[in-house]
Amino acid sequence: MKGITFPAWHGKHYVTLAELLVRLGSFGLGLRWRVEFDEIVDPRCVEMERKSADGGMDTLTLLSLTTPFLQLIDAEARGFAADKVMVVLTEVDSSLWDVRAVDERVLDELRRQYPGATDLGAAASPQ
Repeated sequence: MKGITFPAWHGKHYVTLAELLVRLGSFGLGLRWRVEFDEIVDPRCVEMERKSADGGMDTLTLLSLTTPFLQLIDAEARGFAADKVMVVLTEVDSSLWDVRAVDERVLDELRRQYPGATDLGAAASPQ
C-alpha cells in the first residue's frame, strides 16, 4: 500500500475528512469505515466510534457525521472492502493528512488536488 502526505491547511482552508471522502469519488463509495480518535473534539466523534464497532459504517453515514466543518486531531479512518483495508486516512495533529491506498489512481487524484503532496515511501499495510 503506497501513500502520500500533505498539509491539512491550504492557506485559511482546512482540508476536512468530509472533503477527502468526497475526493475519493466512486472508489470510496462502497467501502465500510472504522474511525479511531486519539482526541475526542466533538460529540460526532463519539458517534463515529460507536458506528465503527463491528462492521463499521458506510461512506454516506461517515460523510453525514463529518459535515459541516469538523476539524480532527489525531484521527484515523480506515476504509474496508470485504475485510481488506483499501484506504487509510490519517489526520496528524490537525496539520497533516497521510493517505494510503491500494489504488494508485486515488493517490494520483489527491496529488492533483493537493499539489504539496509528497510520497510516504513504502508504507506497510495496516491491519
